[in-house]
Amino acid sequence: MRIFKNKAFHRWYRKQGLTDGHLVQAIGEIQSGLVEADLGGHLFKKRIAISGKGKSGGVRTVLAYHANNNAFFIYGFAKNDRANIRDDELRALKKYAAELLAYTDAGLLKAMQAGALIEVRPDEKADS
Repeated sequence: MRIFKNKAFHRWYRKQGLTDGHLVQAIGEIQSGLVEADLGGHLFKKRIAISGKGKSGGVRTVLAYHANNNAFFIYGFAKNDRANIRDDELRALKKYAAELLAYTDAGLLKAMQAGALIEVRPDEKADS
């Protein structure tokens, strides 16, 4: 399984002080059945702890994930910034998730070369 983040998510996650290790850890938890919400359409909400704050004070991420396929972190927000995702946003995210999960290896390469997707480095450690 390969893990990716889109460009907008990458900018947001850097401001939050997250690392690729946090994302890898989140995927491991999902694979173990630990997920906050299955939003349908292979879209999931996953909390990630920020150093010193724990999960309840951490951030929320939305990702496209299908077992034995790729995972794509596509949206993130802090709990204190917003409570949840609006219905219209959810519909758009589900459509986006379906497109991402349908990418071929050639499509992934093209998206990475264009800077739209960034592959997560699994060897970068989480600090929490």
